[in-house]
Amino acid sequence: MLYLAQVKNQEVLGEASLELLACQNTDDSWAILSEQKVLTLPKIFAEVSNNFVGNILNEGVLVLADIGENSEIVNLRSATNWVVELVDKYLKNGITLEFLQLEAEKAEEWRQSLTLQSQELSRRLIEVEARREQIQNLEAKFQKTAVEPAE
Repeated sequence: MLYLAQVKNQEVLGEASLELLACQNTDDSWAILSEQKVLTLPKIFAEVSNNFVGNILNEGVLVLADIGENSEIVNLRSATNWVVELVDKYLKNGITLEFLQLEAEKAEEWRQSLTLQSQELSRRLIEVEARREQIQNLEAKFQKTAVEPAE
Protein backbone atom coordinates (compact mmCIF):
# COMPACT_ATOMS: atom_id res chain seq x y z
CA MET A 1 0.00 0.00 0.00
CA LEU A 2 1.28 3.47 -0.81
CA TYR A 3 1.67 6.01 2.00
CA LEU A 4 2.66 9.64 2.21
CA ALA A 5 5.07 9.96 5.11
CA GLN A 6 7.36 12.47 6.77
CA VAL A 7 10.91 11.59 7.78
CA LYS A 8 11.61 11.87 11.49
CA ASN A 9 15.18 11.48 12.74
CA GLN A 10 15.78 10.04 16.16
CA GLU A 11 18.97 11.77 17.19
CA VAL A 12 19.49 9.66 20.31
CA LEU A 13 19.49 6.37 18.41
CA GLY A 14 20.78 7.78 15.13
CA GLU A 15 17.90 6.14 13.28
CA ALA A 16 15.43 7.53 10.81
CA SER A 17 11.75 6.77 11.01
CA LEU A 18 8.68 7.57 8.97
CA GLU A 19 5.55 9.14 10.36
CA LEU A 20 2.74 7.94 8.12
CA LEU A 21 0.41 10.79 7.19
CA ALA A 22 -1.97 9.44 4.52
CA CYS A 23 -2.60 6.28 2.54
CA GLN A 24 -3.80 5.67 -0.99
CA ASN A 25 -7.12 3.85 -1.31
CA THR A 26 -7.87 1.29 -4.01
CA ASP A 27 -9.74 3.93 -6.04
CA ASP A 28 -6.64 6.20 -6.13
CA SER A 29 -8.13 8.57 -3.60
CA TRP A 30 -6.20 9.38 -0.42
CA ALA A 31 -7.21 9.20 3.21
CA ILE A 32 -5.57 11.07 6.09
CA LEU A 33 -4.61 8.63 8.84
CA SER A 34 -6.48 9.29 12.04
CA GLU A 35 -3.97 7.56 14.28
CA GLN A 36 -0.28 8.40 14.35
CA LYS A 37 1.83 5.55 13.07
CA VAL A 38 5.63 5.63 13.01
CA LEU A 39 7.84 3.05 11.32
CA THR A 40 11.58 2.77 11.92
CA LEU A 41 13.53 2.59 8.69
CA PRO A 42 15.84 -0.35 8.19
CA LYS A 43 19.50 0.70 7.93
CA ILE A 44 19.61 -0.36 4.28
CA PHE A 45 17.38 2.58 3.32
CA ALA A 46 19.66 5.03 5.13
CA GLU A 47 22.71 3.56 3.39
CA VAL A 48 21.11 3.68 -0.07
CA SER A 49 19.75 7.18 0.57
CA ASN A 50 23.19 8.50 1.49
CA ASN A 51 24.43 7.50 -1.98
CA PHE A 52 21.94 9.84 -3.70
CA VAL A 53 22.45 13.53 -4.26
CA GLY A 54 20.24 15.25 -1.70
CA ASN A 55 19.48 12.80 1.03
CA ILE A 56 15.73 12.09 1.06
CA LEU A 57 15.97 11.01 4.68
CA ASN A 58 16.56 14.49 6.04
CA GLU A 59 14.30 15.56 8.89
CA GLY A 60 10.87 16.71 7.71
CA VAL A 61 11.19 15.53 4.09
CA LEU A 62 8.00 14.10 2.57
CA VAL A 63 8.35 10.68 0.97
CA LEU A 64 6.14 8.14 -0.72
CA ALA A 65 6.55 4.72 0.89
CA ASP A 66 5.32 1.41 -0.45
CA ILE A 67 4.57 -0.61 2.64
CA GLY A 68 3.87 -4.31 2.45
CA GLU A 69 2.40 -6.77 4.85
CA ASN A 70 3.74 -6.77 8.40
CA SER A 71 4.50 -3.04 8.01
CA GLU A 72 7.65 -3.72 6.00
CA ILE A 73 8.92 -0.86 3.84
CA VAL A 74 9.24 -2.17 0.30
CA ASN A 75 10.16 1.02 -1.55
CA LEU A 76 10.85 4.63 -0.66
CA ARG A 77 11.05 7.68 -2.91
CA SER A 78 10.90 11.43 -2.63
CA ALA A 79 7.40 12.92 -2.79
CA THR A 80 8.61 16.21 -4.27
CA ASN A 81 7.64 15.49 -7.88
CA TRP A 82 4.34 14.00 -6.77
CA VAL A 83 3.46 17.09 -4.72
CA VAL A 84 4.48 19.42 -7.56
CA GLU A 85 2.29 17.41 -9.94
CA LEU A 86 -0.66 17.73 -7.53
CA VAL A 87 -0.16 21.47 -7.27
CA ASP A 88 0.09 21.77 -11.05
CA LYS A 89 -2.92 19.57 -11.69
CA TYR A 90 -5.32 20.79 -9.01
CA LEU A 91 -4.15 24.12 -7.65
CA LYS A 92 -2.53 25.83 -10.62
CA ASN A 93 -5.70 27.66 -11.58
CA GLY A 94 -6.92 27.79 -8.03
CA ILE A 95 -10.10 26.40 -6.65
CA THR A 96 -12.56 29.13 -7.50
CA LEU A 97 -16.12 29.62 -6.39
CA GLU A 98 -17.23 28.81 -9.93
CA PHE A 99 -15.35 25.48 -9.84
CA LEU A 100 -16.93 24.58 -6.49
CA GLN A 101 -20.40 25.52 -7.76
CA LEU A 102 -19.95 23.32 -10.85
CA GLU A 103 -18.84 20.42 -8.66
CA ALA A 104 -21.83 20.95 -6.35
CA GLU A 105 -24.16 20.96 -9.37
CA LYS A 106 -22.62 17.71 -10.64
CA ALA A 107 -23.03 16.11 -7.23
CA GLU A 108 -26.68 17.21 -7.08
CA GLU A 109 -27.33 15.82 -10.57
CA TRP A 110 -25.78 12.48 -9.54
CA ARG A 111 -27.87 12.44 -6.35
CA GLN A 112 -31.07 13.10 -8.32
CA SER A 113 -30.16 10.45 -10.87
CA LEU A 114 -29.51 7.90 -8.15
CA THR A 115 -32.79 8.80 -6.44
CA LEU A 116 -34.70 8.26 -9.70
CA GLN A 117 -32.94 4.94 -10.28
CA SER A 118 -33.76 3.84 -6.75
CA GLN A 119 -37.42 4.79 -7.18
CA GLU A 120 -37.58 2.91 -10.49
CA LEU A 121 -36.07 -0.20 -8.89
CA SER A 122 -38.56 0.02 -6.02
CA ARG A 123 -41.45 0.32 -8.47
CA ARG A 124 -40.22 -2.71 -10.43
CA LEU A 125 -39.83 -4.71 -7.23
CA ILE A 126 -43.43 -3.93 -6.27
CA GLU A 127 -44.59 -5.02 -9.75
CA VAL A 128 -42.65 -8.28 -9.52
CA GLU A 129 -44.09 -8.99 -6.07
CA ALA A 130 -47.65 -8.32 -7.36
CA ARG A 131 -47.10 -10.63 -10.33
CA ARG A 132 -45.68 -13.33 -8.07
CA GLU A 133 -48.76 -13.07 -5.86
CA GLN A 134 -51.02 -13.34 -8.90
CA ILE A 135 -49.16 -16.44 -10.06
CA GLN A 136 -49.41 -18.01 -6.63
CA ASN A 137 -53.18 -17.30 -6.56
CA LEU A 138 -53.61 -18.84 -10.01
CA GLU A 139 -51.57 -21.90 -8.97
CA ALA A 140 -53.70 -22.32 -5.85
CA LYS A 141 -56.89 -21.99 -7.95
CA PHE A 142 -55.57 -24.51 -10.48
CA GLN A 143 -54.63 -27.01 -7.77
CA LYS A 144 -58.03 -26.60 -6.13
CA THR A 145 -59.87 -27.28 -9.41
CA ALA A 146 -57.55 -30.18 -10.26
CA VAL A 147 -58.18 -31.84 -6.87
CA GLU A 148 -62.00 -31.40 -6.91
CA PRO A 149 -63.81 -34.18 -8.74
CA ALA A 150 -65.52 -33.17 -11.92
CA GLU A 151 -69.31 -33.15 -11.58
